[in-house]
Amino acid sequence: MNDSAPGSYRHLLAEVREAGLLRRRRGYYAVVITANLMVFAGAWVAFAFLGDTWWQLLIAAVLAVVFAQLAFVGHDAGHKQIFRTRRPNDAVGVVHGGLVGMSYQWWIDGHNRHHANPNHEDHDPDLDIPALAFTSGQARLKQGFLRWMAKNQAFLFFPLLTLEGLNLHVSGIRAVWRGETKMRRVEGALLTAHIAAYLTVVFLVLSPGLAVAFVVVHQALWGVYMGCSFAPNHKGMPTMTGRPVDFLQRQVLTSRNIRGGRMVDFVLGGLNYQIEHHLFPSMPRPHLRRAQPIVERFCLRHDIPYAQTGLLRSYRHVLEHLHQLGAPLRAADRVPSA
Repeated sequence: MNDSAPGSYRHLLAEVREAGLLRRRRGYYAVVITANLMVFAGAWVAFAFLGDTWWQLLIAAVLAVVFAQLAFVGHDAGHKQIFRTRRPNDAVGVVHGGLVGMSYQWWIDGHNRHHANPNHEDHDPDLDIPALAFTSGQARLKQGFLRWMAKNQAFLFFPLLTLEGLNLHVSGIRAVWRGETKMRRVEGALLTAHIAAYLTVVFLVLSPGLAVAFVVVHQALWGVYMGCSFAPNHKGMPTMTGRPVDFLQRQVLTSRNIRGGRMVDFVLGGLNYQIEHHLFPSMPRPHLRRAQPIVERFCLRHDIPYAQTGLLRSYRHVLEHLHQLGAPLRAADRVPSA
């Protein structure tokens, strides 16, 4: 690099702050939260009016999108993008977590550890997924059924995402039950209320078979949506080990941006500006688009690789990476034993 890394980030931070991009956008979030809640309520009203019909699966799809949008707001609250202080952000996050049936406090704890060490083999919880191998070291350690999954993980990746919604529910419930989260009583009450209300309404309005289909479609689509929103950001990018890397490089080199217009911004909840988000986690979502060219120019001046690609191409990168990691395992199994 042409400049010392610590000074580089300070200079970038000063440029971004001077552009006013760290100012809060409470009006924007008020509109987003209100719109999300209106669609959320409207979907359930439509559910009640439709009654016992297979058209309800369309409502399940709509709710999958709404759940993801609510989760995006919880994500932003966890990074203090909405308010400057922790308490009101946590209030927004906990409520949104309750609406979708997940523990906000459990999730934000793991997510903050991810931000501190993105794509680090030992310290990033997002790389610690038993069903998948994200590094060659992880692939070599797989045994039994998990080894078979690692060999075929590129083909299993999207099917596995259908379980992500269930994973978010179960992991949150487990964390609350074990007392591993702050605000345990509040989150416990919200999760209990969510599960009870959700299942009661669905099985009260729909026949048993249709009710099960509704839950499966809703939760599977929500899981796929969440997985497809987070996976392109780091998977297939360089992984870190114990070697020391400064903050600027650690965040930029391990992250990938997704090109696209405002529709992509909406669909991915601003996560398509992953590099800017990792450099400035508290930056409000609508400012990420404006920060992007500033950061890209800065990285170009200082010879820092800046990864950016299209949405479909990003999934191809992920699948190619997963398939490549499984190749040595497939080759080893083809070698006949002596």
